[in-house]
Amino acid sequence: MGKLIVIEGLDGAGKHTLATALVTALRSKGVTVAQRSFPRYGQDVHADLIHDGLHGRLGDLTDSVNGMALLFALDRRAAAPRLRTELAETDVVLTDRYVASNAAYGAARLRQGADGEFVEWVRALEIDRFGVPVPDAHILLRVPSEVAAERAQRREAGNADRARDTYESNAELQADCARVYDQLAERGWLSTWHVVDGSGDIDADSLVAMLI
Repeated sequence: MGKLIVIEGLDGAGKHTLATALVTALRSKGVTVAQRSFPRYGQDVHADLIHDGLHGRLGDLTDSVNGMALLFALDRRAAAPRLRTELAETDVVLTDRYVASNAAYGAARLRQGADGEFVEWVRALEIDRFGVPVPDAHILLRVPSEVAAERAQRREAGNADRARDTYESNAELQADCARVYDQLAERGWLSTWHVVDGSGDIDADSLVAMLI
């Protein structure tokens, strides 16, 4: 059975770049890897509804923290059979965002911490009720929220298809989310967490050595 490794962090933290580097480093060591990203825009109806909601096209549904979290969870529930197959067939399944994103952003929107009711609600919904695979390890790509925001702005300016959504453009939400992520990491929520400074260059080979 393969390992499910999850990269988490703020919008603009550099998760996609890190994922690419890790896949290269893993494969260079002969490790088979499947790479995934959530939400699965263009692949799942729930993910596409998430996209609509984050860009103001679902009316007041976006105002509901639990309503939006349910859509994120349903996207993963639909992906779970494929994830289980990949875990059986490959050494590592690497995902850009997973259940912890749902917990962190929802808790931040509600001004709760990692020990609050919402984080437990997400765990019970996704892990217990929907039965999505439990991660073997998390990587928290930690950057100051101001740095992440600047990167997201540059990305938006350079790509018309990457306009920031309502979560990405909310500086206060991003700062609160960073706080919850730190708390989840401190508690080892669902698995071991490896906290990585995303402000500078990252040694992917050293990180792989910790993970496998």
